[in-house]
Order: sequence, then C-alpha cells, then structure tokens
Amino acid sequence: MEIVTNNIKVLNECTPEFFFTKVAPLNEPVVLKNILSHWELIKVAQTSDEDAVAYLNSFYNGRPVGASIAAPEINGRFGYNQDTTQLNFEKRQVKLDEVLNQILAERSNPRPSSFYIGSTSLEGYLPQLRKTNNLDNYFELLNLEKGSLLESIWVGNHTIASCHYDAPYNIACCVAGKRRFTVFPPEQIANLYPGPLDPTPGGQAISMVDFANPDFEKYPRFRDAIAAGQVAELEPGDAIFIPSMWWHHVEAINTFNILINYWWRLSPGYMGTPMNILKYALMSMRDRPEHEKRAWQAVFNYYIFGDADFAGEHLPEASRGLLGPMDELQARQIRAFLINSLNR
Repeated sequence: MEIVTNNIKVLNECTPEFFFTKVAPLNEPVVLKNILSHWELIKVAQTSDEDAVAYLNSFYNGRPVGASIAAPEINGRFGYNQDTTQLNFEKRQVKLDEVLNQILAERSNPRPSSFYIGSTSLEGYLPQLRKTNNLDNYFELLNLEKGSLLESIWVGNHTIASCHYDAPYNIACCVAGKRRFTVFPPEQIANLYPGPLDPTPGGQAISMVDFANPDFEKYPRFRDAIAAGQVAELEPGDAIFIPSMWWHHVEAINTFNILINYWWRLSPGYMGTPMNILKYALMSMRDRPEHEKRAWQAVFNYYIFGDADFAGEHLPEASRGLLGPMDELQARQIRAFLINSLNR
C-alpha cells in the first residue's frame, strides 16, 4: 500500500562540495542519484546475489555478527508481538557467511523467514571492504573529529525497518536490491505514534503504525503524518540523505538486499546524547503538577532552546560559567556532578 505520494527531491550528479555547502544545510531529505556507480560491490551485485555474497565473504574477518531472525508470520516487519509485551523476533550472534547462505536459500520460499543483519560496523567486521566502496571524497571535506563518523552495513531479505528517527545525520547507500524510504519531519512525532522506549527493535522507538495496513481508527493522527511525508524508491547506486531526527520507514524490497550507511555528528563527542536527558526528565519532570511543568518549560526555553548566548549575555564573561561556551573540561565536571547526585 502506497501511503505517501509526495516524492523526495532527487539530485543528479551532486558533487561533495555542492552537497555540503548547498544541500545539507537545508536540513531536508534528498536522493543523491547514482553517486555510487563506481563502487565495486555494486558492480558485483549486479551479476548475481551469489557473487555479492562471495564478495562480502572475501572481506569477512570471522567475528560473529548480530542478526535478527523472525518467523514468516511477521512478513519482514520487525517490531513487537500483538500486545507489545515483547519483540517479535530473536536476536542471535552468528557467523556472517552462515546467515548470508540462509538468506540465499530462502529466496525461492513463498513464505520465507526474515533475516536482518543491521548496523554492522565495516571497520569491525569487513575492514578491507571500504577500500573500493566508500564515500571518502564526501567526508574528507567535513574534517570530522575522530570517532564521529560510523560506516555500517545492513544485509537481509525482504525486511521492514519500522519508522524511527536517529540522532546522527545519515547518508544511506543502496548497494543491492531496491529500498523504499518514507520520511517525515521531526515535528510529526505525535502523529506517528511511537512505541515503547524500552525495549526497542534497534535502539530507537518505532512507530506502532503498520504502514502496509494502517489502522486509522486506532491511529487517526497518522493521516496528518501522511500529508507531511515524502517517499523515494532507491535503485542500486543511489543514496539518500536523511537529516538528524527525521523519521524514516525503510522497506527492503527484494529477496536479497544490501545497504551501507554513514552516520555522522557535527557536535563534539563530549556532549553525549540527549536521550539521557529525556529519560531523566521522564523520571523527574513529567508527573509534576501542570503549573510546575509550565514553569520548567520556561526555564528550559530560556537556558536550552533559545539562542545559546542569550542567557549569559548580560553577565561579565568571567562569571558566566556554564552559561558560557561549553568545553570538554566543563562537560566532565557536569558528568561528575550528575554521577555524584544520582548516586546519593
């Protein structure tokens, strides 16, 4: 069922310079058409699935990988059981070559089991693969700090990564098979009906809506999300830029699919993750009286969500403390303070 008809913007022959100076700053999703045609893995995968598997195995270092495996009944949609009390699949540590062979063996099965190797570090498991399959010409322009760029591979049969968001920026590269991306801006969160914060299928809360058969009686606001959504179907060689915090629903269409993605952050590593703040706020703020919550909302708007310099601009520079520019030393001091406070 095609629920979204607004197409994601497509750019042809997008150079790295143009992307990072003109495209990425707009903070809108965009398809980068055929920017990966020089990748050796894509050329190999176009000959046959077996050749693609052999090529991947030639770089595999033998370490067990994390795989998600589910019964045919889920139809590739990894998520929860009927009453949302547990996940509807099993996570296993397996050898990559073994699960790749299982995927190949299931191709002729009309009701296959679902296999999904997600977010597997190239450096950790296929370290030499990137020599002839990389986007170095893009990311060398950013001068990112060490550790702020993560290259990962995703392999499986027909699977669905239910709609979710990620904090890093993302360029997802379609290598084998086709993938359909449906994306929504961050402010659509309420209309996408997120599920539990824990457990989650892959680390982030997912939309509870079944995009193939949406239940509008149970999830009526999803109609508003549809109006704001955008969709694109990627061919091998295409990539998509997904800005930070944009929701995305990803369907791997073929019986054998490979995607390689690049996550990166622009903020310093010492800043940590805002998800920690969210969970602490759920504990310490959510259930306070409404007038207290409104007061704290004003405090956060003043110190956090407004202009970064506003709260301290009327103070002498020497006395601004935490209201001045943040650095790694201050971040360590804050973490130490929080650890001591939470352990009391």
